[in-house]
Amino acid sequence: MSDSVSVKSTAQRSPEGLPRVGAGTPRVSAPARPGPARRARRWRQRLEITLFTGPAIVVFVAFVILPVALAAYYGFYRWQGYGAPTDFVGLGNYALIFTDTAFHDVLLHNGAILVLSLVLQGPAAIVLALLLNQKIRGRSIIRVLIFVPYVISEVIVGTGWSLMLQTSGAVNDLLGKIGLGALKVDWLSNPHIAIWSLMIIISWKYIGFAVILFLAGLQSIPDELFEAASIDGASYWQIQRRITLPLLGPTIRIWAFLSIIGSLQLFDLVYIIWGQYVASTAGTSTMATYMVGEGRNAGSYGYGNAVAVVMFVISLAIALVYQRFVLRRDTAGALTERHS
Repeated sequence: MSDSVSVKSTAQRSPEGLPRVGAGTPRVSAPARPGPARRARRWRQRLEITLFTGPAIVVFVAFVILPVALAAYYGFYRWQGYGAPTDFVGLGNYALIFTDTAFHDVLLHNGAILVLSLVLQGPAAIVLALLLNQKIRGRSIIRVLIFVPYVISEVIVGTGWSLMLQTSGAVNDLLGKIGLGALKVDWLSNPHIAIWSLMIIISWKYIGFAVILFLAGLQSIPDELFEAASIDGASYWQIQRRITLPLLGPTIRIWAFLSIIGSLQLFDLVYIIWGQYVASTAGTSTMATYMVGEGRNAGSYGYGNAVAVVMFVISLAIALVYQRFVLRRDTAGALTERHS
């Protein structure tokens, strides 16, 4: 029997010692080509993706990419806003931007607005969200009242506050009637006070958005965590510090990102309340008001486009850095890696 086994094994090998392709050797089949049904399904998926994303891509290119490209193009010319640009100045407009002390001032103003917005609005919004997350009477009405300023037009907000904060406005009149006439000041023109007046207006208008955002984040935290912490003997503030704030972290970071971008692009409230010239002397001018004042109002559209490009680059750089170092953990946790 052993001889028959050896003969069989020998018969299945070639003279070079390699196994022959026979009944006992598995054949390696070529990969099967996708059938007509599978190919049709792939094309249908691609068509659906194109139909759903095509309009959004067209709008994004037409209203974001194209204007940025045109602004970069016109920024290389000394252009008056009409006709084809012919006076090419290269990087002259950009060099003038970074050597202009007025632009240095607006950069500092934007930086101050950015920091103060995070410092003032963030803690206040978290406290209000924690209070409104409790079961108190009338909390729905309070939520609506806090959110109302956010949906009011900037023109209405700016006009109303500019009237109230004038030297003879409602605020100083109220201070005089309640016996605090010594506190009457020029809320809009005094460079030491105007920036704080602006921050009060910004906080009053935009804190409602932060509160609603934080409330949504709080309601996504399971109640079982708070109950377990209470059973273990944790106090209210320990629960907020150890459970609420860490789990609310992604929402806070998203709000901070939106607040940073909004602070860099602030224009309407400043321009409506202070105007072009008062804003620069009162210390509330921003990069956007500088762009309009030195570009469109001065008839130098090429320079204004160069300022717009600089604003875009600064905002993009800060957004990318924030995404890389702050939002990286949140985005990494939201994505799943496909293993083959």
